[in-house]
Amino acid sequence: MWQEINGNWVLIPRRRIGVIHFLGGAFVGTAPHLTYRLLLENVSLQGYVVIATPFINTFDHIEIARSVYNSFETTLEQLQTTGTISRSSLPIYGIGHSMGCKLHLLIGSLYPVERAGNILISFNNFAARDAVPLVEQFSGAVSLEFSPSPQDTIKMVDRKYQVRRNLLIRFTNDNLDQSLALTELLQKRFPGMAVAQTLKGSHLTPIGQDLNWQVRDIFTPLDAIAQWMKQEVQRDLNQLQKEIIRWLNPVASF
Repeated sequence: MWQEINGNWVLIPRRRIGVIHFLGGAFVGTAPHLTYRLLLENVSLQGYVVIATPFINTFDHIEIARSVYNSFETTLEQLQTTGTISRSSLPIYGIGHSMGCKLHLLIGSLYPVERAGNILISFNNFAARDAVPLVEQFSGAVSLEFSPSPQDTIKMVDRKYQVRRNLLIRFTNDNLDQSLALTELLQKRFPGMAVAQTLKGSHLTPIGQDLNWQVRDIFTPLDAIAQWMKQEVQRDLNQLQKEIIRWLNPVASF
C-alpha cells in the first residue's frame, strides 16, 4: 500500500476526497509509515491521500519546516502531473503529532500554504534544555536553543499563522502536552475556527499499533494482561481516528 515518492511515504486510496500532509514526532517521525502505520492507513481508507514526510530532528526547526514543506510540495506536484490527483479539487489538510505540530505551525506562518485546516495532536513547544537532556551538560559552555525558540514560535504564530481552521487534540494522560495555551491563542486569532478535544490516552496513543498477541493453549495471567493492554491501546487509537475523520468530514458516519 505504501509508496516512496521523493523521500515521502504515500498512501493513495481508490476513492480520493482529500489530501493529508502528515508530520510525526521528533524521533518517531523519521519513519512515519512504520511508527504511525495503523493511524495513517485507517485515515487513508476513508478516502484521503496521505503524504507522510520523514525528517531528522536538529536545533534548526525553521530549516526542517522549509525542507518538509518543499518535499511535500514536490510530491504533490508529481501526483498531479501523473494524473493521480487534482490539486484544485481536493482539500489539503495538515496533521501533526508532537513536534510535527510545531512544524505545521511554522509552515503555516512562513509560507503561503493552501490548507483547508490543520489537526494538531499533543502539541509541545519545549526549550532545548527541557527536550534534550544532554543540552544541560553543555549549558555552562555554550547556549543551545531551538530556532525559533518557544517564545519566538508563539510570537510568530500569533502574528503570521494563516490556517484558520484547526483541531487541537490533547490526551488525559499526557504530561508533555502544551495545547491549552495554543488553543487560547488560536481561538483569539480565529474566533469560532479553533476546536479543542480532550481524549483518553497518552502522548504515545497516535503511534499505537495492532498488538498481535497469540494466546496459548493455557490462558495465563500474562495473556489476560496482554489482552487488556491490546483493548486499551486500540480503543484509545480508534477514538482518535474517529475524531480525526469526523472533523475532516463532519457528515461521515461510523
